[in-house]
Amino acid sequence: MRSNDMITPEGTKDLLFDECIIRQSVEDRVHSIFKSRGYSELITPSIEFYDVFNHNSGYFPQERLFKLTDCKGRLLVLRPDNTVPIARIVATRLKDTVLPMRLYYNQCVFTMEPSLKGRSAQTVQTGIELIGSSSKMADLEVISTAIEVLSSCSDGEFSLEIGDIRFFRELVDKLDATSEQKETIRDYIEAKNYPALNDMLDSIGKNEITHALKRLPRLFGGEEVFEKASKLFSDEKIDAVLESLKDLYNKVSAIIGSGRLTVDLGMVNRTDYYTGVIIKGYLEGYGEEVLSGGRYDKLIADFGYDVPATGFAVNVDAVTQVELKHKPVKAAPVEVIVFAEKGFEMEALAKADELRKDGKKVEISLFDTIEETVKYAGEKDIAEVLTVNGKEAQ
Repeated sequence: MRSNDMITPEGTKDLLFDECIIRQSVEDRVHSIFKSRGYSELITPSIEFYDVFNHNSGYFPQERLFKLTDCKGRLLVLRPDNTVPIARIVATRLKDTVLPMRLYYNQCVFTMEPSLKGRSAQTVQTGIELIGSSSKMADLEVISTAIEVLSSCSDGEFSLEIGDIRFFRELVDKLDATSEQKETIRDYIEAKNYPALNDMLDSIGKNEITHALKRLPRLFGGEEVFEKASKLFSDEKIDAVLESLKDLYNKVSAIIGSGRLTVDLGMVNRTDYYTGVIIKGYLEGYGEEVLSGGRYDKLIADFGYDVPATGFAVNVDAVTQVELKHKPVKAAPVEVIVFAEKGFEMEALAKADELRKDGKKVEISLFDTIEETVKYAGEKDIAEVLTVNGKEAQ
């Protein structure tokens, strides 16, 4: 008995007409930005070996992966991330390429989401990876590209958050806690779950580090965040992180203005391969980030090629939903329908092709009579019905 043949799996959906048009428009605009900055497209398989994502199991907990096996019994996964497969390619097929490399992609990721979370299990992402430079200029290039993408996907109503994962890591590394406790602390900070975070840290002990970690989710806002952070905890490494991030904040502010830019030292992404600056981009009308990324200087080394990298991904599906609310788009209507009288089918096909070469959108009538064709044209708002019968088309 079939019970699921009329629906899609949880976390997936069908896209119809307007959504397809807008999504294609979003992709075309963003890819134009990438290409103008020297990025080249690559495509990775939707199916990868599980081992590709198992170098550090903290990156992708296996319970959130879609798993299957091949004919040899080897464990495979549907790609949950685009950056890791690109790291694999860079460390293998592109290892001899001149650095820096500028790469972009447009493809789906698949993530097993807990039931009733309302999140997509399949998401279309497009993004860039800038491989081979640890310079601040590389961070600025990626961030300025992200700003241009956000601007192209909005009517000026966008915002950007920046942070640095090193601030959290320097603090939590000084904490006398197990790795499991540290991961739980990360989760609570990311969710800004203050009561649970406070309870967890109180169970570990009351000291300068736990006090700073309690305050971490509140360290977001403008330039004043840096002074607040420095008062919470100060040592050589922490001070260097804050100084570097403040310099970046000032430079990015010069690009988009401080009104659209926020510092958030509580950004401690679950995707644990980030090693420095983290960014998130938002569009008005969507509750979560539509763009995210940052610096990941150690990920490619997991595959045997130690080069730094940075980049970001855009949630194309999210941007499409935002634009559907504000920019309704209809497909260009068919302008002409060509009806072939019996025996003149080939001539009708030729006439339709001729009209298409002139830039018109043309359908061939599939009806037996001109009356049916005219009725169909009226229902579809097709302005012109053309009959081909061996005489001059009319």
